[in-house]
Amino acid sequence: MDLSNLWLYLSPPIVGAVIGYFTNDIAIKMLFRPYRAIYVGKRQLPFTPGLIPRNQERLAKRVSDTIMGSLLTPEELQNLARRLLETERVQGAIFWLLQLALEQIKPDKSEKTTKVLAGILKDLLGQSLPRLLKVLARREDFLEVQLNQIFDQILLEFQLTEEQAKKLAEWLLQVVLPPDVIRQAIVDFLTDRNIQIIDEGFREKASGTYWVVANLFGLRNTLTRLRTFCLDEKEASNARLAELIVSLAVRQRLQEWLQNLSLQNLPVSTVRQLRKTLRDSVRNYAQERGSDVLQGLTESVDWENIASLLLNRLRTSAAVSASLEVVSKELALILERYLEKDLEKIVTQAIPILNIDQVIIDRVKGTSPADLELAIQGIVKSELQGIVNLGGILGLVVGCLQVVFLMLQ
Repeated sequence: MDLSNLWLYLSPPIVGAVIGYFTNDIAIKMLFRPYRAIYVGKRQLPFTPGLIPRNQERLAKRVSDTIMGSLLTPEELQNLARRLLETERVQGAIFWLLQLALEQIKPDKSEKTTKVLAGILKDLLGQSLPRLLKVLARREDFLEVQLNQIFDQILLEFQLTEEQAKKLAEWLLQVVLPPDVIRQAIVDFLTDRNIQIIDEGFREKASGTYWVVANLFGLRNTLTRLRTFCLDEKEASNARLAELIVSLAVRQRLQEWLQNLSLQNLPVSTVRQLRKTLRDSVRNYAQERGSDVLQGLTESVDWENIASLLLNRLRTSAAVSASLEVVSKELALILERYLEKDLEKIVTQAIPILNIDQVIIDRVKGTSPADLELAIQGIVKSELQGIVNLGGILGLVVGCLQVVFLMLQ
């Protein structure tokens, strides 16, 4: 066989392999390239831009429909939400948020928080609480249990000690009822009319020896002379009264009386009436002046200082720090029970809000053809190369078949 005949039999397989290989390679490249349309004059060349760049918007819509229809279905999103919102994860997130909030309450960062808390406290105690107190005070059972408890456990069992009774008796005799006050009280009491009433009453009701004294001497002159003595001889009368207080042991008697003073010694009916009177007095006071008192206190209180103290206490409180984990766990359980009931509804409402399909479309449309080519080739590069190789192999097989056909001829 000469060289011309040999080339006749070798050229079809070689040419077929080359054509098949490069034809597939060009076809794959034409999927992406050229990236933009090419014009000759005003006419656009066919197959420009490439298939994928030319149909990128439609491709984005198909990708979005495929993902939302097959992958991110509502059921799959619910399963994803359940895995994401497991109790342990939610508890950890809430615990982290609570710790973060507690960390923000620091002296150098809490000025704004202090003002907010001060405003809340001022509004609560200066506006809301007075109105609430006025409404509650209209009820017949307003603070009934609490006031009864205070009366039974404190007032009813209250009794002065010996030292307290001694101090109180000294204070009464030195401040409330000193000799000068007693002398002035005697002068104010012994008016002419009162002296006449006492004298006439003593004359009418006295009997025996007292009747003789009352009718022969009477009390008018004695009481008048006592009043005159208290008016003219102030120092002397004060001294006499002081001596009487000492000689009559008024201080000791008053001390004993105060020490023995107790509500338990009163009749049961009297105690019950006192308890009812206490409740009514507190209720009436709350109705009439409670709101004004609270509003007045509100104006005089430094709320920012109180808010700062509260925040500092919360920040350093061991109880608050220890309760964060418990609070986070309880909140996580509450959220879990809520999600078990309404997760399907929430996901159904969240899908239109999230607008995932439009996000996918915008992302695919916003990707440049070059980046899109790199992304696709990064996923199926070996498969695309296999198609190119397969084209070469098929061209080689077709060339071999052609050689066989020539040989048979």
